[in-house]
Formats: sequence, C-alpha cells, structure tokens
Amino acid sequence: METTEKTVDVLNDLIEINNDRAAGFSKALADINDENIDLKALFQEYSEQSRKFSQELTALTATRGGDVETGHSVAGTLHRAWIDVKSLFGGSDRESILDEAERGEDAIKKAYQTALTEGNLTGEALSTVSAQSQDINQAHDAIKALRDTAK
Repeated sequence: METTEKTVDVLNDLIEINNDRAAGFSKALADINDENIDLKALFQEYSEQSRKFSQELTALTATRGGDVETGHSVAGTLHRAWIDVKSLFGGSDRESILDEAERGEDAIKKAYQTALTEGNLTGEALSTVSAQSQDINQAHDAIKALRDTAK
C-alpha cells in the first residue's frame, strides 16, 4: 500500500508541474510579439505536450485509486507571476522569453529526473514517466539551443 501511495504522490507532482508548464507556455504565447512568431508554434506544441502528459499521468493515478491533482504548484504560480512582472518591465525580447522558458524547462526536467531516480516507480508508471522524460529533455535542449542562439 505504501508503494502505491508513493507512486500516486510522485505522479501527482508530475501532473502539477505539467499543469504549470502548460500554463506557463500559454502565458508566454500571449506575450510574444510578431517578430518571434516561430516561438508561438513551439510554445503551443509544448503546452499541448504537457496537457497530454498530464492526462496520461492522471489516468495512471486513477488506476491506482489515488486522488488526482488538478491544480498548479506554488512555485509554478510564482514563476508565472514573475513572467508577468518581467513583461511589464520590458523583458519581452527573444532572449528574455527564452531565458524564462529554459528556467521552466530546467524545473520540469529536474522533476522528472527526481521521479525516475527517487520515485520507486514500476511497471506502466515507470515506462510512461521514462518516455515523457525523454520528450521533456528534448524540449529542454531545443529551448536551450534557441536561447544560446539569441544571445
């Protein structure tokens, strides 16, 4: 029973951070001007990716009889508030946008690494989280490469 509860907790943490990521990219989409139109498509893709991941994790949590987390983490809410403040003070150039996006990607990448190394996941939960982690790592690397090019 304890293992199931731990798995549900780990999955709920990942649901929260995916909700944060989807909301963060949606917020960034609203702030991007036309000169960074290429970022809109990418951020839309990553927002949809996190919604899909959240649904997959929700299904796994439900099959284990756990309560499903539907909200956002406090850290994610604070990060989005920081994005709001930065946009008020001119932080909407390409490099600033990508800096914030990479910071968010660092957080979700770390959450997945922690889930995989410390979460004691097994079976379908392990394979799902592993596959999602690979996609998260690719997204992180793509954002980082864009940010490095923008410097």
